[in-house]
Amino acid sequence: MTDPLTIQTSPHTDPEYFTDAAAAVARLEALYAEATGFLLEKFNAVLETGAASARYRAFYPEVRLTVGSHKKGDSRLSFGHVSEPGTYSATITRPDLFRNYLTQQIGLLMRNHDAPVRIGPSTTPIPVHFAVAGQPGVMVPQEGALGISLRDVFDVPALASMNDDIVNGTAGLHADGSGHLAPFTAQRVDYSLARLAHYTATQPEHFQNHVLFTNYQFYVDEFEVVARRMLADPAQGYTSFVAPGNHEITAPDAPIPALAKLPQMPTYHLKRPDGNGITLVNIGVGPSNAKTATDHIAVLRPHAWLMVGHCAGLRNSQSLGDFVLAHAYLREDHVLDDDLPIWVPIPALAEVQVALQEAVAEITRLEGYELKRIMRTGTVATIDNRNWELRDQSGPVQRLSQSRAIALDMESATIAANGFRFRVPYGTLLCVSDKPLHGELKLPGMATEFYRTQVANHLLIGVRAMEKLRDMPLERIHSRKLRSFEETAFL
Repeated sequence: MTDPLTIQTSPHTDPEYFTDAAAAVARLEALYAEATGFLLEKFNAVLETGAASARYRAFYPEVRLTVGSHKKGDSRLSFGHVSEPGTYSATITRPDLFRNYLTQQIGLLMRNHDAPVRIGPSTTPIPVHFAVAGQPGVMVPQEGALGISLRDVFDVPALASMNDDIVNGTAGLHADGSGHLAPFTAQRVDYSLARLAHYTATQPEHFQNHVLFTNYQFYVDEFEVVARRMLADPAQGYTSFVAPGNHEITAPDAPIPALAKLPQMPTYHLKRPDGNGITLVNIGVGPSNAKTATDHIAVLRPHAWLMVGHCAGLRNSQSLGDFVLAHAYLREDHVLDDDLPIWVPIPALAEVQVALQEAVAEITRLEGYELKRIMRTGTVATIDNRNWELRDQSGPVQRLSQSRAIALDMESATIAANGFRFRVPYGTLLCVSDKPLHGELKLPGMATEFYRTQVANHLLIGVRAMEKLRDMPLERIHSRKLRSFEETAFL
């Protein structure tokens, strides 16, 4: 029997207290760089020699806050404070990527509780896969490719640390008795960062704070047209455009190489220096992709996400190309039933609804009755069966009628429900592409010039709505409608 290897850890570092948020984040960055640097050095040595003399371990940094008073923080904010005295902590990964977010959240804690934060190593090991992810020329070999097993030498991802118990409201206290400061653990964040790079073929660094989801390639084509137009006008504030493969252009007429094979969810980024640009994700068709995309993008803590895609119009009064602004959702997608019970209502968010309606009016230059003629507000039903029309229609049609649904798709309710679950403001504006209940099926040649124009306008509406949300104070769109009784202090 082989004796277990002794454990060699990265150099010990004592915790430090900070009253300046920027300095606290700088310390988080230093600790993370030391820990991952240690693991990378040992990992390269193991790859080179195929052997190890010890088991190597390094730890995520953590931020910790102790509050001894029931004094309330800024009551205008739904975040940035804890609800009662105690000790709270969070493991942190990629503090360089989350620098602005962490500086803001830690700064609010200090201000609202007049208390320092403690920065130091946590007791949660960093999996080697995440420590070396993104390092140039470094690949994690498949199990069995080396003469030794990586899991015998390094820590590997642990499912117990990569769940959604915190955001689902089912997590207990940390093992040391501290409460939760952040909605995700460091390992859960790292897992999603790796998945995002895989599914979208763009690095997490490119993602912007405002995310559009679509289910149709036309929107991607139109987004590139809009992005190039924005880059040609410096007054718009956008500085670059990124396509899958991390191809980034700064000039409006610069070429973008085409990938030989697109990823599962091609993603494009119209960037601003402050991160408040717009990301477009083509999630394709179906609630599974919608859940997967939002599961992972949520760790980036975007300011808002919207669905802009195609739907089936359910009312005879609708026409192809009409818009649907969702104010309620009928959830028959089922992919989130275990995480968010079906009886949980998904409310419309007033700020998002107003931004979308105003954007429709601006882009179409319609108002009053004329605006109502092309845009209906009502319930959107989301299903998981693309060919529901082929089944006995009596049940589905009755439910659709009872719900007062005016449109049906396969993604919107999933995106809205995950926005609710992850505390990310959400909204939906769809474009009618067929009317199955009235014999107008989505067939070749049915897309009229009017319909194509409406789809082009649709993308512009989504961009304009995001710009309106960007101009709102963060605390206005992150309202208490998205917060439960016991919330993490971090947004």
